[in-house]
Amino acid sequence: MKFTNNNRNIVFLGTSLPRECGIATFTQDLLDELKHIKGFNKPRIIAINNNETYDYDDQVMKEIGQHQLSDYIETADYLSTSDVDLLVIQHEFGIYGGESGEYLIPFVEKLTIPFVVIFHTVLTKPSAKQLHIMNRVAELSVKVVTMAQSTVTDLISIYGVDAAKIAFIHHGVPHVQTGSRAELKEQYGFAGRKILSTFGFLSPGKGIEYSIEAMRGVVKQHSDSLYIVWGKTHPVVKQETGEVYRQKLMDLVEEFDLTHNVRFVDKLLTQDEVIQSLVMSDIYMTPYLGKDQAVSGTLAYGVGYGRVIVSTPYRYAEEMLADGRGLLANFRDSASLEACILQVLNDPSKIVEMENRTLELGRTMLWNEIAKTYAAIFLEKIVASESTKVKHLGVM
Repeated sequence: MKFTNNNRNIVFLGTSLPRECGIATFTQDLLDELKHIKGFNKPRIIAINNNETYDYDDQVMKEIGQHQLSDYIETADYLSTSDVDLLVIQHEFGIYGGESGEYLIPFVEKLTIPFVVIFHTVLTKPSAKQLHIMNRVAELSVKVVTMAQSTVTDLISIYGVDAAKIAFIHHGVPHVQTGSRAELKEQYGFAGRKILSTFGFLSPGKGIEYSIEAMRGVVKQHSDSLYIVWGKTHPVVKQETGEVYRQKLMDLVEEFDLTHNVRFVDKLLTQDEVIQSLVMSDIYMTPYLGKDQAVSGTLAYGVGYGRVIVSTPYRYAEEMLADGRGLLANFRDSASLEACILQVLNDPSKIVEMENRTLELGRTMLWNEIAKTYAAIFLEKIVASESTKVKHLGVM
């Protein structure tokens, strides 16, 4: 058996744009960079669909109905006879079918091609089912990727993953050319104002109500400050409860007489708009409520662009904001958030110092650099698999 094609074929399993999902965006960003790296054909996607219909482009080679177990089995059989050299599984419990996404297990058990799994969530207290799924998927994979250093130990001690199989790779951040902070504030009509912001899908776990309450004290000292909440309500939240959470937040703004100091932008931002919202911000906020959150794409973006960040101390924030790269407020504590915000706004020199520290790490997180790390792992595992196949055929 000979391997004459130098370009390898990689396929990603997960959600795909235009589905509104953070993992879909992550996958697209990585694919866009891999296209420019020699040694690979144009990467493709096997899209996991929920109950909606999506107008995919030609990079989606196949679709799986999330709740159709037969689709998983059929796709595994298809991959085993295809020209695919490596599968990359984007893992998040909620996007696969069965209890905690257990349909992934019979899928990986039928695969005959090597696969890498990227764990987007690593729980410190998984259910028995969640533990079994991650352990089994990791066991059958050729490499496990996690995006936080703190979760490496968890994968080993809680999930029983072989330490030699784990790679820590930062969450990637897109590189977008923008104007300066002052230019963007002028462009958006916010010239002369101190901008605080949060972006991403709106849901009750984001803790935005505590930031809004914190603004009551902030505006007493900085009446020009403006907190902007960018983003649509999370599609699942909207389907289940409508706009109840957003309305609650808007009611708080009225109650606290903050209509001049808090603004909502209810839309799905383009990538350029996301970065512009960050670059114009004097402070970026993630007042999230879940202390075990191991990764946050929005916080990664904030670090990537060297923003001053005020956050609650969930796991990823503690790791990323260490060494003076940000300030941590207590959970569910508007007074603590207010104190952190004022500490920054009352000392402009602190903004410069903190931004420089954060940007030093952020530069290493741009997708063009992160993709090179992934590409090296993918190629290494493909070559190792090819070598194993040759040995099994008795060629060597």
